[in-house]
Amino acid sequence: MASSSSLILQPLILPSTTPRAAFSRLVFLPRSLSPRLRAVSLSTIAMALRTKFPHVLTVAGSDSGGGAGIQADIKACGAMGVYCSSVITAVTAQNTVGVQGVHPVPEAFIEEQLNSVLSDMEVDVVKTGMLPSPGVIKVLCDSLKRFPVKALVVDPVMVSTSGDTLSSPSTLSGYRDDLFGMADIVTPNLKEASALLGGMQLQTVSDMSLAAKSIHKFGPKNVLVKGGDLSGSSDAVDVFFDGETCYELHGSRVQTRNTHGTGCTLASCIAAELSKGSPMLEAVKAAKAFVENALHYSKSIELGSGPQGPFDHLFRLKSPPYNVAPGLKFQPDDLFLYAVTDSGMNSKWGRSMTDAVEAVIKGGATIVQLREKHMETREFVETATACMEICRLHKIPLLINDRVDVALACNADGVHVGQSDMQARTVRALLGPGKIIGVSCKTIAQAEQAWMDGADYIGCGGVFPTSTKKDNTTIGLEGLKEVCLASKLPVVAIGGIGIGNANLVLGTGVKNLKGVAVVSALFDRESMEGETKKLRSVLERVLSNVSEGTVVL
Repeated sequence: MASSSSLILQPLILPSTTPRAAFSRLVFLPRSLSPRLRAVSLSTIAMALRTKFPHVLTVAGSDSGGGAGIQADIKACGAMGVYCSSVITAVTAQNTVGVQGVHPVPEAFIEEQLNSVLSDMEVDVVKTGMLPSPGVIKVLCDSLKRFPVKALVVDPVMVSTSGDTLSSPSTLSGYRDDLFGMADIVTPNLKEASALLGGMQLQTVSDMSLAAKSIHKFGPKNVLVKGGDLSGSSDAVDVFFDGETCYELHGSRVQTRNTHGTGCTLASCIAAELSKGSPMLEAVKAAKAFVENALHYSKSIELGSGPQGPFDHLFRLKSPPYNVAPGLKFQPDDLFLYAVTDSGMNSKWGRSMTDAVEAVIKGGATIVQLREKHMETREFVETATACMEICRLHKIPLLINDRVDVALACNADGVHVGQSDMQARTVRALLGPGKIIGVSCKTIAQAEQAWMDGADYIGCGGVFPTSTKKDNTTIGLEGLKEVCLASKLPVVAIGGIGIGNANLVLGTGVKNLKGVAVVSALFDRESMEGETKKLRSVLERVLSNVSEGTVVL
């Protein structure tokens, strides 16, 4: 080992993106290193400590109205927390009335732009929009072969929503023969899918599924056929095909004229999520949710005199009324200790609901659900409003069981529904985006439907027999495991869970199981705060053991 005299303390200037903690590190290099090797070593260390920023490159046309094209792409990526660079393929003159002119950028200059960005800026994902000619498609394909990226998202923009042609008919063969084979996902709307398939009529969701499967034969790994223009549908339905399974993705249909740029935005959000490492299906779902939220917030914006206005990509910066609360957003870990109130138990112990809610929160509950079957609506709203004030103070989400009307009246953070209640997609349409929706599920099929309907989590059970629900079929630990492993949503286990068996539930360590929901073990006790603390201690100990792989059941 070298003596201290043979080491030199070398200051290291790190990039501005380096985590703050790294600035406290001291780097020791041997004195014997040459200046060149010392510089190389310091450069290597700096690179290792650097924080990589997700990066999407959009290759698309410029929209002078700012609603679509590269303008929409850059705003969408920024809203998703991702850096976005651009290669401009054409300059358009357009507004809310339509497209007045298109000026293609020379292919040689498009190639120069691609080389500039791809050779230097570590692009993760490329997203394409308007590609006005087969030559541009060839230039792009050649560039991607020389500079491979993690994923390619192709939005085959051919006709604007207002009906204006944005690329030549000959680009169809370029998409099908060259670009689609390199794509990780393509995202045609109904008109584009029809054009790609020789004029095939798309009038139903079944037609969309057939189209997605047909387009998949051109070579892309995944296909998303967008159904925003599907007539006669009360939902906004998109069809996603991964080569094996077709998924119908339902969302709320927002009634607004401000839809210019939705296709560009959806594809860009998918690209942004992929650049952050999200799986494809999750990226599509997140992108769909973002567009729905943006449309919902922007539905009354007045900008321009034409039939189609732009929407606000940066709605999240304005703390809209659809948000749960400033700084409060649902996280799967909120399900860790889920307290479900019971008015009968509160009456038994002489407590008000507000006293009970405050007690479990002080004891360590991470989320609260108000379950009330007998209270008059007016009294329930007043009580729920008082409970909301307590939860806001402690930054704990509050959900209402079944009652969407009560949730709206007290501005609760969300609603939990059962299989016999209103569908999650209907709840979402009523509550608007930004609220939390949970669904009770016993089977894989129910969990899949909850995900398709836009729920945020599922409550799985009853795991064990419980006195709070008579004749409730139990699924046991094996049933819980089965649903958790298949679920695309975070799961909270419910049904007969308490201090004596919580370790059996959380100790399974199964994927997606984030916590336990408890009724009697907390609310049917004299000291609710104390019982909640005990249960939380048990859960934390089990979780610690699971992470270390040393759970003893």
